[in-house]
Amino acid sequence: MPNPTAAMIVIGDEILSGRTRDSNMHFLAGELSNRGIDLREVRVVPDVHDAIVAAVNGLRGRFDHVFTSGGIGPTHDDITADAVAAAFGLGLDVRDDARAILAAHYAKTGSELNAARLRMARIPAGATLIENPISSAPGFSLENVHVMAGVPNVFQAMVASLLPRISGGAPLLTQSLRIPRGEGEIAGPLAELASAFPTLSIGSYPFISNGAHGATIVIRGTEAADVDAAMVRLAALFPEALA
Repeated sequence: MPNPTAAMIVIGDEILSGRTRDSNMHFLAGELSNRGIDLREVRVVPDVHDAIVAAVNGLRGRFDHVFTSGGIGPTHDDITADAVAAAFGLGLDVRDDARAILAAHYAKTGSELNAARLRMARIPAGATLIENPISSAPGFSLENVHVMAGVPNVFQAMVASLLPRISGGAPLLTQSLRIPRGEGEIAGPLAELASAFPTLSIGSYPFISNGAHGATIVIRGTEAADVDAAMVRLAALFPEALA
């Protein structure tokens, strides 16, 4: 049975402007690979309601899971919850369980649960909360769409809370070999290797070291025997890589 598939929507003007470097995609990709969920597509969209709605509706029917990051804070430009609710045709209101989580957090810190902070308790009807052990404001899952914060350490904590309740598949296994030849020299044999192992992903990643061209060949798959067999064949094709 094939692994579940996933897409990610990274939300934020600060990402598209270059002001902030996104690290959430890199983190999520690694966590999903370990759980046997194949990340197939990533979109970056601005803090624009219709753009978020279009991305959610364009992906949630094509993939088993859609993960979002960004736009669920207390300020006026945090509109992800509104847009996700709209994508499902649902209303959005403060929910008692989310309010209680925030009230307990701000009581502990001695801060006021004001109107801005209460915005983070607005959850679409029927959604399941995603725990946030860092700053308490929860994310939520609505069917196969999982809505999480953009701040990296909060996003990572939410992913850790969420993934145990998502069914995965076979973890992706990876092996690599660094070959001291340019891609133009190895392209033919690599194509034959890829044809011989159609269930594997075989990628070539070029580098230049001390003025010399080379490529790191990365073999990925879910069956250890197939990955091992392909690596043996690869090493036989380019014995200088083992020298």
